[in-house]
Amino acid sequence: MELAEFRENALTKFTKEITDIFFCYIESDTALLQDYLRVIGREGDLDSTNMALGKGIKEWFGLKNDLISDNPKSKLIKSYTQHISPQSHISGG
Repeated sequence: MELAEFRENALTKFTKEITDIFFCYIESDTALLQDYLRVIGREGDLDSTNMALGKGIKEWFGLKNDLISDNPKSKLIKSYTQHISPQSHISGG
C-alpha cells in the first residue's frame, strides 16, 4: 500500500466517525462535559442540541452527509450521521 492510499483510507474512516469521536472527546473532558450538560439544561432538548452539534461539525469541516450509524461509541448519542469529505476518492470505505 502506498502512502497516498493509506492516507486516503485513514482519513475516510476518521471522517466517517468524526461526530462519534467528537462526542467521545466531550465525554473524556470534564470541563467540556459539564459545559455540555449546562447547555442541554438551558436548551431543554437533548436531541435538538446533539443534532445542532452534529450539523456544526459538518459545517466546520466542510463535510457531506453519508449513512446513519446506530452504533456510536459515545454514551452521549444514540446514533450519528457519518460524513464524507467532498475530496474523498473512496466510496463505501
